[in-house]
Amino acid sequence: MKIPFLSRLFPSRASPKNSFWSSPYSFFFGASSSGKSVSEKTALQTTAVYACVRILAETIASLPLHTYRYSPGGKEKVQDHPLYPLLHSEPNPEMTSFVFRETLMGHLLLWGNAYAQIIRDGRGRVLGLYPLLPNKMLVSRTDQGILFYQYEKDGRTFFLPDTEVLHIPGLGFDGLVGYSPIAMAKNAIGMAIATEEYGAKFFANGASPGGVLEHPGVVKDPGKIRESWNAVYQGSGNAHRVAVLEEGMKFQPIGIPPEQAQFLETRKYQLNEIARIFRIPPHMIGDLEKSSFSNIEQQSLEFVMYTLDPWVIRWEQAIQRALLSGGEKRQYFVKFNVDGLLRGDYQSRMNGYAVGRQNGWLSANDIRELENLNRISPEFGGDLYLINGNMTKLADAGMFAAANKTKTEERV
Repeated sequence: MKIPFLSRLFPSRASPKNSFWSSPYSFFFGASSSGKSVSEKTALQTTAVYACVRILAETIASLPLHTYRYSPGGKEKVQDHPLYPLLHSEPNPEMTSFVFRETLMGHLLLWGNAYAQIIRDGRGRVLGLYPLLPNKMLVSRTDQGILFYQYEKDGRTFFLPDTEVLHIPGLGFDGLVGYSPIAMAKNAIGMAIATEEYGAKFFANGASPGGVLEHPGVVKDPGKIRESWNAVYQGSGNAHRVAVLEEGMKFQPIGIPPEQAQFLETRKYQLNEIARIFRIPPHMIGDLEKSSFSNIEQQSLEFVMYTLDPWVIRWEQAIQRALLSGGEKRQYFVKFNVDGLLRGDYQSRMNGYAVGRQNGWLSANDIRELENLNRISPEFGGDLYLINGNMTKLADAGMFAAANKTKTEERV
């Protein structure tokens, strides 16, 4: 199979419309066991899914992203590298780095894959990055085993070589295409959609308070009485209105049936179920039932270590694979800075800095850089590494020093 790679046919960038919600490659989408159809659009209309996607997308987008060079002392930022402004500030003239990363992370969480077209100059240097919709992309190989991407746009099919696509896959079949988390968990999300719809209809259709109208005699037209009652008192908008009863009628309120009371527990359970899908601590999406002041900080640290860190590594390695040339990969790398999310409260940070400062592995400027403060001039000791003056070697302390002195004198 020969692929007409796109230098001539594909435009300088892809500009797909954001109105595409159908998903031709979404193999597991469709009706769930609850009877509700689950897709990226319907799932995102569920508050718990929207909250989880927004938390992860905004967090990834807000992390500082820098390009570094390996150096004898470890690493150093290289702001003069062409990738630095693209990743850190502006990947293309139409969007900021925050919006670009937020968009791709949203695609990754809903479809399981994120794609961006790479625009290069004649020398192969990256000039820009533009998002591509995952539901319009197919990943294939030629008969010779060469990887290529097939993109549908405005009724036309375009072919992109591997070198022109930044692809960040999630958990998948073969390491090339990721699973859609929404498709994998469609039954849980479908149940959440069903319970939300049930609750909305309960408040829209149920008179408040619900109950029975009792009449001391025989009612000739009960349907007319029911309709007149519902017209005035049915629906949440008519709650707490004063009822006027005639002809000796009485209203007997009825409590919420057990199945309706259980519905509230089901909604709460589905909140935790969706949080489990995205590995989000429940307190971050508004469920504080099992959280306290003593464990929220620990849960937040676990969110960074066990939820955020795997996504960060996927991003870093995909960027390095696609945007750095073979020679550059031995000299440069990109890295998200998550230190700000791991620092804890102010007192804990200060205590940690004090230990590092007193034991000689942090200088004043090291600490000020972590706190985003300006450096102290080296002439004022900003780069000095100090240790506590009371500390000494074991051989020079107390009885050990005396014994060593006696042995030295005997040898002399």
